[in-house]
Amino acid sequence: MQYIPPSNFRGHDITPLLEARGLEADWFNLNDFDPHSTANVARYTYAEVSRLVPFHYRSAVSSLPHLAAWINTLVDAAREWQAERGAPIASIVHGPSLLLLGATGVGKTHEAYGAMRELAVTGVRGEWAATTAADLYAALRPRHGVDSEAEFRRYRDARLLLVDDLGAERKPTEFTEEINFRLINHRYEHHLPTLMTSNVDPKELAARLGDRVVSRLAEMCQRVPIKGNDRRRNAA
Repeated sequence: MQYIPPSNFRGHDITPLLEARGLEADWFNLNDFDPHSTANVARYTYAEVSRLVPFHYRSAVSSLPHLAAWINTLVDAAREWQAERGAPIASIVHGPSLLLLGATGVGKTHEAYGAMRELAVTGVRGEWAATTAADLYAALRPRHGVDSEAEFRRYRDARLLLVDDLGAERKPTEFTEEINFRLINHRYEHHLPTLMTSNVDPKELAARLGDRVVSRLAEMCQRVPIKGNDRRRNAA
């Protein structure tokens, strides 16, 4: 792993993330020149995650206890994996998934990116892929000069995956249903941690995603309802 010199990650406001983990800025910025130290793993992982987090959410901090518990579970499992194999760093390999449910604007995406940022500073290695469902379908549509299967495998095999706005298409097509099933089924079978958000009412999920997908989601995911008003409208 590459050594990442201490950085203040200007504009990212990492302090609340560290405080949530009981960590201090001095630890995060420890200049020990050890590429396998937990501090360097945290800096390296956060630098990668920061490139995936949209500018609007660069300071997002999650507030849901369910997300904090999910992060703890992933971190503990990664450290157990490290101890069992005598690995130089703790890496996330397997774990549970979460589905954040709520109306448009209640903060699901904010919470999801906040969780990504918080997990990154723990000193545990986690390799993310992040997309919206709409962008996923667009990226995988067959087109000249693009290997759609290779692109699909990038999301299918990601150690950690965020899919925002799952089920947003009101009229699913055969193509989107196939993508949904192939993606969810693979991650279900291999216990790959997946963080998903959806503004679809739970009763309508089967109509949007298909019974096979919803059945697997029911087993692989803890559903986390988020209530409230549309924050975007309130801010406006």
